[in-house]
Amino acid sequence: MSDAKGWLSVKKRLSFRVRDDLVSRIATGRIPPGSKLPPEPELAEELGVSRPTLREALRSLEEDGFVTRTSGAGTYATHRPRLRNNLDVNFGVTEAIRAAGMEPGTSRSAVHTGGAGGEEAEALDLQPGDPVVRLERVRTADDDPVVLSLDVVSVSLIAAGELSAMPLDGSLYELLERHGSPVAHGVVRVEPARADRSLAKRLGVRGGAALLYLRQVDFGRGGEPLLLSHEHHLADAFEFTVVRRGPGRRS
Repeated sequence: MSDAKGWLSVKKRLSFRVRDDLVSRIATGRIPPGSKLPPEPELAEELGVSRPTLREALRSLEEDGFVTRTSGAGTYATHRPRLRNNLDVNFGVTEAIRAAGMEPGTSRSAVHTGGAGGEEAEALDLQPGDPVVRLERVRTADDDPVVLSLDVVSVSLIAAGELSAMPLDGSLYELLERHGSPVAHGVVRVEPARADRSLAKRLGVRGGAALLYLRQVDFGRGGEPLLLSHEHHLADAFEFTVVRRGPGRRS
């Protein structure tokens, strides 16, 4: 039994080494995005591993979005890995990008003030027309646009001047916390969407490209609504997971 466990451990380490090697080749452009990887026998021989070990590494790369594999067509490097975002943990786009080993950034931002619309007023427990400030940003991963976000907050919590002075990649959660209104939890709705002409232009994709739309309201410790967010994510750039509980009886 111990010999079998030892063999499996060695095989696992080999697959990790192969995975790291291929990730490095993709990240540095030695395997360009969209290019086809060599056939498995040839690649396994080049890397000095067995084909089962290579397949295990390729399966892991496919799960993380570094490659796509099609029976009869081969394995291809993708243009960008998928960014994993766990929806039962309330953290922002910046953290998801960093967790994927990529450099987060913001290519464009704009701050606008105005009266709350009907949906905004309802979500933030305001009266229609109450003053709100809106922050729109295009978020990037390694300089590639991946998310268009629009955050709406009452000017009674954050003034427009503060948002304008905030760094492009600044955190609204941190700013709210500094004002004594930390976010305790958020409620998110996820829907499939398509890029219209405006979204396509801002995200650098073709019209009709698949998107994931996230609408989230963040609440304070007393249950008061603090922030309304609209996010359009490139569907092929993100992978979302959700923890589902039950249906066992609660004690």
